[in-house]
Amino acid sequence: MKPNSITLTYLSKVSFASLNGGDKEVDNIGTIKKVTLANGDQLPYLSSQAVRRALRDKLQELGWALSPTGEGSEAKGAAKTAGEPATYIDDDLFGYMDAAKSGTLVRTSPVRVESLLALSKYQDDLDFGTNYMSKAAGGNPNIFETEIHSGFYRGTILIELDRVGVEPEGRGGKSFELPAAERANRVLALLDAFQTLWSSGRQSRFLADISPKFVAAAWMKSKNPVFLEAVDVEPGTQQVKLEAVRSVVSDYGRFIEQSVLAAQAGVFAPAEGVVPLAQGFETIRSWVNSYYGVS
Repeated sequence: MKPNSITLTYLSKVSFASLNGGDKEVDNIGTIKKVTLANGDQLPYLSSQAVRRALRDKLQELGWALSPTGEGSEAKGAAKTAGEPATYIDDDLFGYMDAAKSGTLVRTSPVRVESLLALSKYQDDLDFGTNYMSKAAGGNPNIFETEIHSGFYRGTILIELDRVGVEPEGRGGKSFELPAAERANRVLALLDAFQTLWSSGRQSRFLADISPKFVAAAWMKSKNPVFLEAVDVEPGTQQVKLEAVRSVVSDYGRFIEQSVLAAQAGVFAPAEGVVPLAQGFETIRSWVNSYYGVS
């Protein structure tokens, strides 16, 4: 078996934030998205759609042209991008769909994204706010509250290296194949966007850093997000449960070409076998260059 993908499970630290707005507002309270566990605990999360949007925005910030969006091909159809993966990095990495009567063009995303899920439950914390601009305009101040949360969040990204920059005939999308160097550049750009990940949502009042502070990464011979459920933090500490992560490397050893654990020392306590974050990303970049045969 040859390597064909990279999986990255990461931890972000959020000290004070309201990352992703929920779909309901009750009594002037701006809610955050949450998932309810079997025991009734509610874990806040940043949706996978929001993470993908953040990655797109970062790519644009890094100088990459994004695919222009427009109306759907059919009346009342969903908005669509240009659907030109050979030209636009986001159509390539994140896929597209153009549903038309003449036929549907679909590119399944080679970059799979999991939601950024909190590891600690929501504690009913609220931020109290007042909009005094309404008072200046002759009205009463608008009083409101916003749900907030603090803690570690876990996310996962899986990159199908064999599908970035290429679409064979008959797969449903526009067929193309980019040179190996360009395919590598696109994955390296995605890694840069991931390393500096920042979501623009709710950042005016709740500035938060969602970039990875711990990463468990593997260069895989079989596509699987092996670390997705294994990365966790010891309760009440700044220490990752490394034995659980190492057991994954052992359990899936025959499917892993190489792996690396990396952490930011300012957030997590030093640990054996865990390299600095910058070194970890350099290792991951070397996998990309090796896969595509570029230096």
